[in-house]
Amino acid sequence: MSFSISSTLPALAPAAANASAKPASAQPQPTTNATSDTVKLSESQEVNQLYSQGQEVSQIATSLSMTISDVNSYLGITAK
Repeated sequence: MSFSISSTLPALAPAAANASAKPASAQPQPTTNATSDTVKLSESQEVNQLYSQGQEVSQIATSLSMTISDVNSYLGITAK
């Protein structure tokens, strides 16, 4: 499926263009809420995500300020 959006508007006569023009302050401004697109992962989810991305257990422990045994626990890795 493909979409095409064109921003080309038909040319207006100068008088018509001035009559329909609104001051910039009257134009609605888009609102952005960055927090609506942000998700906070639990420690367990962070560990699993980093591990699935190929990071080593020691790297994960360092980057998340955790012990290696905690990371292993989240990953279900047990010592033999």
